[in-house]
Amino acid sequence: MILYKKIIPLSLVAVTILNASEAELPKISIESTTISEVSQNSKNSVDLGKALSDSVPSIDMNRRSAVANDIYIRGQKRDNISVDMDGTKVCGACVNRMDPPISHIITSQIDEVEVVEGPFDVENFGTLSGGVKIKTKQPTKDIHGDVDFGLGSWGYKKLGASVSGGGDRVRALLSYTYEESKQYEDGDGNTLSQQVDNAIAKGIAPAATAYQSQYKDIDAYAKKSVMSKVFVKTLEDQELRLSYTGNRSDDVLYANSKMDAAYDDSNIYSIEYNIDNLAKNYKNLNIQYYYSDVDHPMDTRYRESGASSYNTNHLKTSMQGVKIKNSFDLDSYKLLLGLDGSKRTWEGKKYATDATTGAITPMGVSLTHTQTDNKALFSKLEKTFGDLKIETGARFDTTDIKTDDATKNENDYTAFSANILATYSLDKQNSIFFGIGSSARVPDARELYPVVDYITGNDELKQTKNRELDLGYNASYDSFTFKAKAFYSMLEDYIYLRKTSTPPAPAAYTFENIDGTVYGTEISGSYFVSDDITMDASASYKRGKKASSPTQSDRDLADMAPLRGNLALNYEYMSNSKATLEMQASDRWDKIDSNSGEQELSGWSIYNAKVKHAIDKNTDITVGVNNIFDSTYIQSNSYVDLILLSSNGTTMLLNEPGRYFYTNLTVKF
Repeated sequence: MILYKKIIPLSLVAVTILNASEAELPKISIESTTISEVSQNSKNSVDLGKALSDSVPSIDMNRRSAVANDIYIRGQKRDNISVDMDGTKVCGACVNRMDPPISHIITSQIDEVEVVEGPFDVENFGTLSGGVKIKTKQPTKDIHGDVDFGLGSWGYKKLGASVSGGGDRVRALLSYTYEESKQYEDGDGNTLSQQVDNAIAKGIAPAATAYQSQYKDIDAYAKKSVMSKVFVKTLEDQELRLSYTGNRSDDVLYANSKMDAAYDDSNIYSIEYNIDNLAKNYKNLNIQYYYSDVDHPMDTRYRESGASSYNTNHLKTSMQGVKIKNSFDLDSYKLLLGLDGSKRTWEGKKYATDATTGAITPMGVSLTHTQTDNKALFSKLEKTFGDLKIETGARFDTTDIKTDDATKNENDYTAFSANILATYSLDKQNSIFFGIGSSARVPDARELYPVVDYITGNDELKQTKNRELDLGYNASYDSFTFKAKAFYSMLEDYIYLRKTSTPPAPAAYTFENIDGTVYGTEISGSYFVSDDITMDASASYKRGKKASSPTQSDRDLADMAPLRGNLALNYEYMSNSKATLEMQASDRWDKIDSNSGEQELSGWSIYNAKVKHAIDKNTDITVGVNNIFDSTYIQSNSYVDLILLSSNGTTMLLNEPGRYFYTNLTVKF
């Protein structure tokens, strides 16, 4: 009853305000950026993190490996952003982010990705500062399919195939992708293992973290993924939707971490029942149950430290939930009411393995078994009148976190999130938009309970709250398009690391709550030089400051990448064929949190080229080269919430790949 008392008054207030005739507006979104045709355009890798960072100005990539790279949205990562795949909440198992949530969905399975920027998604638990909403391919009635063959530098190979079809009653889809690669080389020609050797020679990494001689040239990873869906029409306007996605990644090298991933296995299941047109105003009822699990051991078997006996940190997580959504058209109002419930478990254990005999010796718990239960009610309301469109949303959460460690506190949290968005059309070509929102996210098990190397959990953490203001301008003309967005985010009880040791003692950290602000701007646009030639450009800038932190003297927030931008020239020379020349550039990263291990990084620019040629209506070939001039550069910094190789107070950073050639052949039927 308390939930309804919290949510319904906000909806009633909005209904009272939005009282006018409905009009059709262009689809302009303040809170999100949508990327379409992901599987068709991402031909040089199945890594979604790379694809998103190349396409969305607000996203930066955190390079951890040759694959499975993490992302930041406006300088926010981990639990500060949510990941949703077809309504399914996805989580990773690794406390060191070797398997971020987006790594469990690959680009070849994806149709569309919506990137939510800010606290404007009330449908998903934990959308503090942004989120990624992934829409995968759907089954078709007619028989369709494709086969992908990919080759690239450093032994890169990809094989993918999908088929979809059915009829009025049943539709099905099956997709499979296999990808593998040797270690990439940076602009200086160094492989991943050689980058570690160089760091050791400079005194940055311990000698024991070098790869053993017989493993210095092993492959960087191998990855298999399958997705299957069956949609069954049970009655008129009713459909049962079943889906499964499985990922199997083996021997993924994380050169500047202490361990590599022995394997990373994930399973994602969904059962969904959808009913349209229940009544005149009751437009849709959607009920979904989902379950996912991840099994992720990381170990030192390839390193010098594991020559005789290697250590393993074996982590597992599972996530299951139920979501019910009801959609109504009430005269000129669109109303969504929903219930959301989920349960996540997360745990880890450590053990040593004799490299000769295989005997296993337990070494204790790395992450105490923890269960996070969430229940929520959410609502959204849309109303358009004249040239003004207003959207409002609200969510009320109750969350219980329980641990098997009797010495630790169990935590209960409640949160009320709400937002309002307004879009006003100045004329047919120009619009302005404005949004204000508030959201929250609870601490996770990693922040509350574990003792992992030099990071200790804090079981007294408060939940983080974000209050944010967004505004912007959008123009769309025959000759050009332009979009500019600015935001100001006020973070209360932001979960952050603080140092608990003083020299000469080894570095040690724990989590604390601080207050902070993040602000910035993003711009993007296209100029149509002619019918065949287009110029695209985008850029983003952000700053983060600690408003209060009694234990830290440096007021800069970590993870705030500097000014970065893209510029591309596109030439469409025939139907479905296009050549692209692109520049990506970054300013010097000199606004850093030195208290938390960040380092000043040089600015950089790289140039890429790609040609996608349609041989015929069913066959495409793509040929490209990234980093044409073979530059050596770093785009990810070293905030100490990641456990990376370090020595003498300096952390090893990973260079980006050097010049990379690739080609891809796609045959459709």
